[in-house]
Amino acid sequence: MAAEGTESVDMTGYIQHHLHHWQVKVGDSAFMTINVDTLIFTLLCAVTFLFLFVFLARRATSGVPGKLQSIVEAVVLFVDGLVKETFHGKSKVIAPMSLTMFGLIFFMNFLDLLPIDLLPWAWASGHQLAGHDPAHAYLRIVPTADLNTPLGMALAVFLMTQYVGISQKGVGHFFGEFFTAPFHAEGPIAKILLSPANLLLRLIEECVRPVSLSLRLFGNMYAGELIFVLIAVMTLGATLAHTSTWLLGFGQIVAGFGWTAFHILIITLQAFIFMVLSIVYLSMAAESH
Repeated sequence: MAAEGTESVDMTGYIQHHLHHWQVKVGDSAFMTINVDTLIFTLLCAVTFLFLFVFLARRATSGVPGKLQSIVEAVVLFVDGLVKETFHGKSKVIAPMSLTMFGLIFFMNFLDLLPIDLLPWAWASGHQLAGHDPAHAYLRIVPTADLNTPLGMALAVFLMTQYVGISQKGVGHFFGEFFTAPFHAEGPIAKILLSPANLLLRLIEECVRPVSLSLRLFGNMYAGELIFVLIAVMTLGATLAHTSTWLLGFGQIVAGFGWTAFHILIITLQAFIFMVLSIVYLSMAAESH
């Protein structure tokens, strides 16, 4: 019974360690805590995305393109066509912003396909060489599995939506719709009576959009990361002398490959959904009711 209890504690500690961020507190307040690993890997993905597109733009040829250039051109044309079909206003920043959003989210999601223990093990080994306790070397490499990243991007989309609505309609028309839609009425008295309900529904709609946009991405990526951790736990503390180790190891390989193949679809689909919903919200802000 003691061995089983110890194994349970080790598994719990293993899972908690993988779900703990490398954090730095600002001052004495626990509220102001920075997830340093999220910032580092977000910046790394942004630099990689920027370098890739700048490199391909400078090396682009009108002749037969290479494989990477063909893939990027296909993505650019697809996003541009999607924006033209969905967004009916006039803006030169919607398509580049949508492409950047899709590419950045895809790169951040793609980090979830790296071996779950690879970078945390390297980080813990560096901690140990520096004379620190490796048990306190925390590192999470998927920025979108941290709620702060999807929420921050969703709030940026929310602010962009307000800007597009005001620039396309004007301040008076844009904020006037807060009191006149979705319930339309004829006559000044009916409009006044319906304005509180319209305002309440509009405020709920505006608040729900960034919440649902961020939680959808965060929930899928957090669950995907947790499943990879649970797959790794299957052979945690196992020894080669037991037959069960070989059976669990075979099951772990099958489960790992199966979930990785399925997760490739998830990381691409979540980046696509985030981009499409952002375009739809921007389009709705630009169109008059």
